[in-house]
Amino acid sequence: MNNSNSISSNIYFPTEWKDYELIDFGYSKKLERFGNFTFVRPDSQAIAEPCLDKKIWDRADGIFNSSSDEEKGSWKLSKNVSEFWDVKYKDIKIKTIPTPFRHLGFFPEQSVHWEWCRNIIEKNNSNKIKVLNLFGYSGIASLDAALAGAEVTHVDASKKAINLAFENRNRNSLQELPIRFLVEDAVNFVKREIRRNNKYDGIILDPPKYGRGPNGEIWRIEDNLLDLIYLIKKILSKKALFLVLTSYAIRSSHTSLYYLLKSGLKIENGVYSSGELGIKENNPKGRVLSCANFARWQK
Repeated sequence: MNNSNSISSNIYFPTEWKDYELIDFGYSKKLERFGNFTFVRPDSQAIAEPCLDKKIWDRADGIFNSSSDEEKGSWKLSKNVSEFWDVKYKDIKIKTIPTPFRHLGFFPEQSVHWEWCRNIIEKNNSNKIKVLNLFGYSGIASLDAALAGAEVTHVDASKKAINLAFENRNRNSLQELPIRFLVEDAVNFVKREIRRNNKYDGIILDPPKYGRGPNGEIWRIEDNLLDLIYLIKKILSKKALFLVLTSYAIRSSHTSLYYLLKSGLKIENGVYSSGELGIKENNPKGRVLSCANFARWQK
């Protein structure tokens, strides 16, 4: 592989979804379909004009209304919306449920990373590959990595998130997959793995802007992320294959993540790259809505 480094200005968007689509966006909102239901959610990146008629937006099955904290709020749902339902990504069923944090149980744009990790794992599956998914949320990245042949450790400080990841595994009858689920503060977990001399060949990082561990630990991405990368370097194996870091914090550009990752890992071999994750709308305009920034390293 070419060992040159690059900062990509491209937006990467998934093309594999059939049960999800971005229908339209504008005026700081987006109109999406999750399975058979359509929803309107706020999005600070959706600042252009909508393309479609307001009547189409008005037919949505659910609308999320933000409180003073833009991450929290409440749903106004039509009577036909189920308490939860399944959305499929390829052969994986994902439990989909409206949450008080405006999410519906998964982030569709993240499938770009699922595919990237899966391809690397499958190309190297002659070896036993260990993958760590920190801040793992509902576990789709963990399921996909395990289906590709990896042994996965899935860590999240939220017991609700771990329970959702369990449900997603069980809904797919994949209890036999080698996935270890742990409710634990991410930083404390990595420190313990260093003491135990446990190593990983691939690491997936999707840290929140702010969070609390199960024992009251405080996480702030701007204060703690670089220190976490320093620690993570110590649990990368000598045959490490990849690390991918995603951030939804508005103030962190993909360029800043690129330099943070490169300075934190200080691995000279391999390729560092960065870019944006987005979703391409399914209408004649075909615009792409930026969702997150990422940086990654690949051997």
